Amino acid sequence: MSADAAPPKPSAAEAAASPTASPAVAYVQLAPGEPAPWFQQRSGANPRYVFDTAAGRWIVLCFFGSAGDAAGRAALDAVRANRALFDDERACFFGVSLDPRDEAEGRVADAMPGLRFFWDFDGTIARLYGAVPKDAAPDKGQVAMRRFWVVLDPTLRITRIFGFRPDGAETAELFAYLRSLPAPGRHAGFEVPPPVLILPNVFETAFCQRLIALYEAHGGAESGFMREVGGKTVELSDPAHKRRRDHVIADPEIVRQTQLRIQRRVVPEILKVHQFKVTRMERYLVACYAAEEGGHFRAHRDNTTRGTAHRRFAVSINLNADFAGGEVSFPEYGPRGFKMPAGAACVFSCSLLHRVAPVTEGRRYAFLPFLYDDAAAKIREANNAFLGEGVGEYKA
Repeated sequence: MSADAAPPKPSAAEAAASPTASPAVAYVQLAPGEPAPWFQQRSGANPRYVFDTAAGRWIVLCFFGSAGDAAGRAALDAVRANRALFDDERACFFGVSLDPRDEAEGRVADAMPGLRFFWDFDGTIARLYGAVPKDAAPDKGQVAMRRFWVVLDPTLRITRIFGFRPDGAETAELFAYLRSLPAPGRHAGFEVPPPVLILPNVFETAFCQRLIALYEAHGGAESGFMREVGGKTVELSDPAHKRRRDHVIADPEIVRQTQLRIQRRVVPEILKVHQFKVTRMERYLVACYAAEEGGHFRAHRDNTTRGTAHRRFAVSINLNADFAGGEVSFPEYGPRGFKMPAGAACVFSCSLLHRVAPVTEGRRYAFLPFLYDDAAAKIREANNAFLGEGVGEYKA
């Protein structure tokens, strides 16, 4: 990967206008086969874009620096010339700008589907990927920069890196490579099943019906999702991201009965497959995804805040089967959705990206706990200081 030559008129405001890197400057060095760094950064349409949620398709990151010079403009022109490749299903593009004038002057803009831009004026992304030195602060002035393209597979692992060339010839090679790639679900050369456990008969029919009756008797309250805001874990609500109603089980005997079944029918399988001894369980609720409300949950992970960092395994147990839609899928491993029979559990790592498709007919009822161990319980208790208002504290 070669360093970029300096444009004619470098300025502190235009971080991309930067001199050729000195050999003594320390950069992160990434290579194919390695996991791509995750980050959060402001984009054209999102003040806090969580990059790892984009998994499940081929991704092109372009560290073009600035659209205000010839090299940056040529790269973006090449993207526009190959616009059809980026449909958000098979592939998507993220341009990384270090130049505030790109935003201020409207030189680049998101174009849905498939084309997005990060405003990386503080160099958060560029440092992680080695576009600028590890200690660089582009928002403080001119920095040495390297410009290149990174192609990521649907599991967010690096497949190829194409350095900018003075004549821009790397773009033809890049787009030929993109056209040669298989469908995202076959990125490894064949369909790779997600690393989940499917366990039938965790809840018997009568117990499933008992839990549904409990929900119907008490109704459910709209539930949100956890985010980090100002250093605190808070619960947010956004019907476009999640639409579900939950009933929290208060009856101690029913809680005990759920614990007993999980302990005897799920915990031994987790120990066998993952060599992890579950000792704790979080959340006792009956969830309802209703077609009349467009019940769904967009792609997310279950342990990305300090208030949820202790979670190790998620369990999804369908309580009924008379509904359409509502499949659980794992985008990093393809589009295939799973609809478990009533009483069956789907068990998976809380780190896996997953989504619940919209329920199109009827209602999907489910029991949705999280499992962890004593060591994670200590983490959970230590993170009480980072819980926002309304997020209950925990004592191990």
